Amino acid sequence: MKYTNIYWDDLAIQLKATSFDVGGNASEFHSILQITDSTLDVETQFLNIHTAIQRIADNKVFEGTDLIWKRYFVSDAINQSLYFEEYPNAVSSIVQQPPLNGTKVALWLYYIKGNNSILKEGNTLVVQRNGGSKHLYTAQLHAPLKNEYAETEYIFNSYNEILKQHQSTLKDNCIRTWIYVQGVDIHYQEMVKARVAYFEQEGLNKETHYIASTGIEGRHIHPHSLVLMDAYAIEGVKPGQIKFLHGLTHLNRTHDYGVTFERGTSIDFADRRHVYISGTASINNKGEIVHPHNVMKQLDRTLENINVLLSEAECGMTDIAQMIIYIRDIADYSLVNRFFDKNYIDIPKVIVLAPVCRPGWLIEIECIAIKNIANNLLPEF
Repeated sequence: MKYTNIYWDDLAIQLKATSFDVGGNASEFHSILQITDSTLDVETQFLNIHTAIQRIADNKVFEGTDLIWKRYFVSDAINQSLYFEEYPNAVSSIVQQPPLNGTKVALWLYYIKGNNSILKEGNTLVVQRNGGSKHLYTAQLHAPLKNEYAETEYIFNSYNEILKQHQSTLKDNCIRTWIYVQGVDIHYQEMVKARVAYFEQEGLNKETHYIASTGIEGRHIHPHSLVLMDAYAIEGVKPGQIKFLHGLTHLNRTHDYGVTFERGTSIDFADRRHVYISGTASINNKGEIVHPHNVMKQLDRTLENINVLLSEAECGMTDIAQMIIYIRDIADYSLVNRFFDKNYIDIPKVIVLAPVCRPGWLIEIECIAIKNIANNLLPEF
């Protein structure tokens, strides 16, 4: 993994990026853009963010890349919606999870180096790699029904229709979901019930498998939408490409306490392994919260759990391409930020305000890792 760190003083913006490069036209870049001056007004912060994206396009490090995915982490989605910019060949995710450095917006960007055939279909971006796999990036699935069960059911039905158009199914092709619930302490359980029922209908159960996911507090620009989902799928997944990660020495199976997601999923291509670690917290293999009321001890256990999951995919922390850190209590930000600045300074990451699905969890972390492998029997990336 290669790291890039750029600071644009005139924009008060820091860019941190990782690049995975196996040569040719198959490089991948995960980047986090963050404002460093919280005194700038909201219009200036968004203008500077979009100016920085233009500068990335002109930077030699990113030469020949296509911007595929961007997620805005914002402090006030409804009032800031007029500042979001759509890109013709990228899909945009917008979630109200305020950056905890006191600014209005941060951005996660994902780039792939050229030779891509790109088609935007509504809120789904279809990326066909030249000689490789077809990737489906879907964002902002929602239904303003004011009922979390009905909204979850509607969202998964809508997503299933998208998948069917690409000869795919939820069970066989969906790799990762992000589910945001407005008022997670109140509305999470009904979302879970709806997901359980829908998964059973689609053949996803404890005897088969689930999907890597993060389910956490987050709001959409539409105030009546209680549930919002982003998703990633791959058309034409072959047997043997996917492995589900459990970490049973440290974590229990999620269905033990009534939820339905995988702790992590790895997918292999001919030259690389992608690892998607779900939102992970301070939990043991009995499903119990470890270190209640102590955010730093919970952070240690969370990272220990992540390391165990990564090790099942023969990866480690040095393979992490990006990281999102969710904190329940804004007062914990300084301690957590100081820890990451000391121990993981190079990894692109953002720390946001987002209560976890169980109130006793003070912190949750998700990440994506990429590792070089060689298996010519598998499809190209």
